[in-house]
Amino acid sequence: MKVKDVASILEELAPLSYSEDFDNTGLLIGDINADITGVLVTLDTLEDVIDEAISSNCNLIVSFHPIVFSGLKKITGSNYVQRVAAKAIKNDIAIYATHTALDNSWNGVNAMICEKLELKNKQILISKRQKNKLKKLITYAPTGLTSKIRNALFAAGAGEIGNYKNCSFTSTGTGSFNPNDKAQPLVGKNGILHFEEESQISVTYQKHLEPSVILALKEAHPYEEVAYEITTLENNNQHIGMGMVGEFASAMTELEFMKFLKKTMKTDCIRHSRLQGDKIKKVAVLGGSGSYAIEAAKAIGADAFVTSDLKYHDFFKSENTILLTDIGHYESEQFTKDLLHSFLNKKITNFAVLLSQTQTNPISYF
Repeated sequence: MKVKDVASILEELAPLSYSEDFDNTGLLIGDINADITGVLVTLDTLEDVIDEAISSNCNLIVSFHPIVFSGLKKITGSNYVQRVAAKAIKNDIAIYATHTALDNSWNGVNAMICEKLELKNKQILISKRQKNKLKKLITYAPTGLTSKIRNALFAAGAGEIGNYKNCSFTSTGTGSFNPNDKAQPLVGKNGILHFEEESQISVTYQKHLEPSVILALKEAHPYEEVAYEITTLENNNQHIGMGMVGEFASAMTELEFMKFLKKTMKTDCIRHSRLQGDKIKKVAVLGGSGSYAIEAAKAIGADAFVTSDLKYHDFFKSENTILLTDIGHYESEQFTKDLLHSFLNKKITNFAVLLSQTQTNPISYF
């Protein structure tokens, strides 16, 4: 297995097209065609993590945060970023980062927080505008083979809309070749003639899946030359975006919620806005720095917002309508490496995928 194979697997969970424009995701250091000896999964790539990879015989590090965020103009070892980059290059270790691609994924960072907090009825807090990212494919095929072709397209990733899988539209009709003759002979592979009635198949898919979807169509279709039409959809994708909102099975008091949050998210300190004596049932979450989403959390009617990196004046924005909680940046994303590790372990079985044991939280509490 090569680095590019693991990269393709990671894109199933966190397509790089989901990344924010300001971000730096994907393969940051290393050869995409290098053979892999082992994978080490971490939240941050620090010097100690490189050392751990070396001792564990892992030459690919899958990290949530990108160690190279802004452009590197020098690699002289004058700061920790340069030292990490130099040590990785010297030891032929590749580094791949998911960051906002995983933030925006339906099954990513915020889904993990919702799972830990046992929140149900999830929805995206701030949906990501996916202009030119959603495609629709229409093709025609003999009616008796539509199920086979649809299943091949589903296997390639088409037909997934949010939580719904294997979604398509099929209509029986005259086909695209001769609208006046349902029984026109159609030349298929190996010169075989087909006289079957045709049906239309229509599926949607994410833009990055287009090569695999078209390949699946051509391999499953009986015709030598497959006719199909692809259009671009302008829909907002309601299952891609920053943050999530969910609900507890039963409402809690604010103090019950705070105790539960502190224990579940394993934090030594919660900074929060003024308690109002309200019940907490609907909760918005956003891993990492989330001050920009306060108004969205309020607008969606959340009783509490769980995030990090709130500044002094951010807490005034609660305006007695929502409980703002800052649990710490590391604490809000700490389960992300478990998510990546579990996902890769299910997909890769022929070599080691290890979970880093290096503590990377730079903040301590006295």
